Amino acid sequence: MQKLSIKDIISKISNEETFEAVSSDYSFTIKIDKYVPYACAAIHDGHQFRKELWDNCIHTEYERWYEEDPETKNMVKSHPIVIAGCDSRFEYDLNRAPKDAVFDTAWGKQLWHEPISEKMKDKSLKKHTNFYKMVHTLIAVLESKFGFCTVYDMHSYNWKRWDRDVPTWNLGTLNIDNKRFGDAIEGWRQSLFEIKFPNAIKSTSKINDTFQGNGYFLKYITNNFKNTLVLATEIAKVYCNEQDYIIYPEVLYAIETQLNKRLPEHAMQTYHSFK
Repeated sequence: MQKLSIKDIISKISNEETFEAVSSDYSFTIKIDKYVPYACAAIHDGHQFRKELWDNCIHTEYERWYEEDPETKNMVKSHPIVIAGCDSRFEYDLNRAPKDAVFDTAWGKQLWHEPISEKMKDKSLKKHTNFYKMVHTLIAVLESKFGFCTVYDMHSYNWKRWDRDVPTWNLGTLNIDNKRFGDAIEGWRQSLFEIKFPNAIKSTSKINDTFQGNGYFLKYITNNFKNTLVLATEIAKVYCNEQDYIIYPEVLYAIETQLNKRLPEHAMQTYHSFK
């Protein structure tokens, strides 16, 4: 893996080079082993939190981890194109518009002892801007090269905080064209439903049950590119104990190995339907 400036990353994508890199500010990673009509994203995978913000942050390290999407990059690491955030959403949230990306409060609790300065905000928002410069270039190249592409926008959620039965997998489709992409959406939902978990974990999958797909990442791509389908895919945190801060490697392995087969099958079927 190389460390590259945003300018060099954009240049390599524009020239359709294969590479693996971390941005020079260590805010995101990108891997392109091969140019294919689909990409995987784990924008909330990151847990880094700038040290200069530590003393001013009210939330604990565990509270930050609890609201992040740990291990979502590892679920899709084997695919040809993978982008992932390195920084915690508590510094800036890649799934929110720039004006809302730096929190004042987070999940009902004040985030900072003292309001952070505009200089601190700008430092974070520059990383947000660079990430979307990379995303825009990548999707533009994939659409131009293939005519159509699918982005699997991977997230996770804390299922134990709900006071009702919730699905293992949830697809948020409120902000995409359900009439045009209905078959692709249902095909992905069905494929996720068929995933087998160890430890007697059941697999259920629903559309717009716990979340509706209101994230900025999905909206940005959908609003800027007419032939890219973004599938906001949420897994309940059955792969960890969200209350005791324990990851279950055997569950992660089951997810990653089955997505390794199911995700490209769905992506290529969708591609051939819309190219």
